[in-house]
Parts: sequence; structure tokens; C-alpha cells
Amino acid sequence: MHTESTARLDSWQHDHRFGLHRRKSAEGRTKLVVAITLATMVGEILAGWAFGSMALLADGLHMGSHALALGISALAYVWMRRRAGDAAFTFGTGKIAALGGYTGALLLLVPVALMVWESVLKLITPVDIAYGPALAVAVAGLAINAVCALILSRGGHDHGHGHGHGHDHGHSHDHGPAHAHQPQESQAHESEDMNLRSALLHVMADALTSVLAIAALLGGRFYGWAWLDPVMGLVGAAVIVVWARGLIFGSGRVLLDFAAPEDMREKIRRAVETDSDARLADLHVWSIGPGIYAAALSLVTHHPQEPDHYKRLLPKSLGVRHVTVEVHHCPDSDAA
Repeated sequence: MHTESTARLDSWQHDHRFGLHRRKSAEGRTKLVVAITLATMVGEILAGWAFGSMALLADGLHMGSHALALGISALAYVWMRRRAGDAAFTFGTGKIAALGGYTGALLLLVPVALMVWESVLKLITPVDIAYGPALAVAVAGLAINAVCALILSRGGHDHGHGHGHGHDHGHSHDHGPAHAHQPQESQAHESEDMNLRSALLHVMADALTSVLAIAALLGGRFYGWAWLDPVMGLVGAAVIVVWARGLIFGSGRVLLDFAAPEDMREKIRRAVETDSDARLADLHVWSIGPGIYAAALSLVTHHPQEPDHYKRLLPKSLGVRHVTVEVHHCPDSDAA
């Protein structure tokens, strides 16, 4: 290996500490929501038992499970930040966000089971409800959930530093590695952060149960529909299952390295093939973190360029931060 190349090895190596600033912001917001949720949980559970409201008790129990799930989300951010530079993580710690989201989605099913159980029991054996105090607590819970949702949904942008990694293969099958150190600016969308999405979904589920509790308590107080309280508990459970299913599938796709959306792959294909006679023989694009993707490109061309050339063709807005390029010299080039 050339002496100059050896001295520059560090500059050609990959840095997988993607999106640390944005994650730290999300971590702080999640921790704040955990503290608020724990305090509210205690108040609603005590009020539910005291006033005999199944909807309110379910809201409190639901919030308790959310406090645990939110704690897992906060822990995931801490782990991502502390292990960001660990070489044991091949593509960085971004997928911990998906793992946190997947775990949070599964935990959503725990309060659903409790809500269904308690609601069925209350349909069979109705109990008296102190509607006035129960309504006051439910409204307060809804207001707190709204504040938590605003805290978690406060947007942020991540501008990071990406690195390319290319391999140029000649027609004679001599393999000459070529590496590039190239800055790329990309905007990571928080909507793709499964960990943050999980935290927000738990808060939204809390808000839903609060709304249903208020509706049930109003119906019972003014129209005598005592049955409405447990029915609302069942309705809330069904809606939350649908939400959890979406998050499970979304985070599961990231954990299983599902291919990136077709429109993203098509944009990469057009960017590479429009520039010259190069044609993509193989293309793999997958998520390695919230709004961050890795790509492996194998292309064939009559006029090979350095891998760095093809990496520069990729739109920065796609968030492709870890690129491997393999260039093959087309065997027809000599005849042409």
C-alpha cells in the first residue's frame, strides 16, 4: 500500500454517527414527556378507583403502560447517543430507533388487554360513577396529553456528514479499491424516526382514551347511558390495536432491511443513468436510521469513472449517507 494512502486511511473510513444533534433533541423531549406522564398516571388511576369510572381507570392504566414505553424510547435515544461511535454497529446505531418503536408498539397491546378485560367486566356488573369529579380528571388528562403531543411533535432538522465507499472493477478483473470522503447534506424526517413515532403514538392513544372517557361520562351523566363507559373502552382498544399494527409493520420493515420505496430507487437510477452511458446492473437501498439510507450500486459502462463521480450524482435530498459503488467496464467497449 502506498505510504500516502496509509497516512490518509482515517479520512477514508466511514463515520456512522448520523443525526446525533436531532436525536439529542428528541431524547430531551421524550424524557420530559415521561416525567409528565408518570405524574398524570398516578392521578388518573387514583381518581378512577375513587370515582368508579372504568373509562377513567382505563385511561390511567393505559397511561401507566405508556410511561413504561416512553421510558424505553428515552433509553433507546440514550443508547444510540452513547454507542454512536461503536464499530460493533456496522451501519451505526440508527436502527435502535426502529427497535425502540417496535418494542413500544408491542407494549401498546398490554393496556389494550386491560381495557378489554375491565370493560367486559363492567358491562356484566355495572358500578356507580361519580360523573362530576371523573369528568374533571378526564379533561385534565386530555389537556396534559395535548401538551405532551406538542412537545414530541416539535420538528427538527438534521444536517449530517456522509461518506462514500467505492470499489472500481476493471474489465480484466483486477480489483482496485477507491474510496472517497464526501460531505452530503440531507434532511432526516422525524416522521421516519420509529422511536419518536412510538412515543407520540402512545401519547395519542392516551389522548384518544381521554376523549372517549369524556364522551362516555357525558353520556352517562346527562342521558343515563351507563353502558357507554365500558363500550367506549372497547372502542378505544380497537383503535389502538390498529395504530399499534401500523407501527409494528413500519418498524419491522426497517429491522428486516426492507427495500427503500420504489420512487427513491427510481430517482437514484435516473440520476446515475441519465449522466452517461452507465446502466445500473444491481441496486440495493435500505434504511439504516431515521431518514438515513445506505445504498449499494453495481453499474456497467463503456467509459468508467471513479466511484466518487457516481456518488456525487445522487440527490442529497434522498438522505443516502452510506454509499458503495461497484463499476464494471463493459466488455463491448473495445469493439465499439
